[in-house]
Amino acid sequence: MNTDGRKIDSAGIAAELETHSSGAVSPDAVTDEQALLAAVADVASSQLDGDRHYLTAHNGDTWNGGFDLPFCRTRFLNHDMEWPFGDIAYADMMEAIDRFDTNDQRDLVGVYERLIGNETCDPFEDSSRAVDAFEAAEWLPLLKHNLADIQRTRELAQLASRFVPKSDFSMKNLQPPR
Repeated sequence: MNTDGRKIDSAGIAAELETHSSGAVSPDAVTDEQALLAAVADVASSQLDGDRHYLTAHNGDTWNGGFDLPFCRTRFLNHDMEWPFGDIAYADMMEAIDRFDTNDQRDLVGVYERLIGNETCDPFEDSSRAVDAFEAAEWLPLLKHNLADIQRTRELAQLASRFVPKSDFSMKNLQPPR
């Protein structure tokens, strides 16, 4: 997490987040965007591999240009850093979720509420509030929002794996051509 040089109680936040997570949570606080990108690259190279793990997102790179991957590509480019997701497989759940009747919902929260509907730890009604939380150094609500999005995406992937044929799952490798 980029704190932009502001203070954060990582241990307290981790303890609070663990109450909302089924696994261990260890927030990594850095002071600027370049350090954040370096931490992302470290996780990509040390914890992800092409054989057992893949990145999953909802609209990470799909509808209307997506959000997550275009944002990351631009930020790595702006910092003149190597793309860290070289030999990593990627699946966008938006494509698999299109196989369900979502009543024209396309956003992660709307699709999740329509298909699963479980309570989450997300304190925000709208993702734009996350920007406000960052600017106000409200770290716990911001991280709870991010954790909720991760959990929503995972639950949607698990749901799709039960109902959507394998042939409808679109996986791609994020390695740029050389």
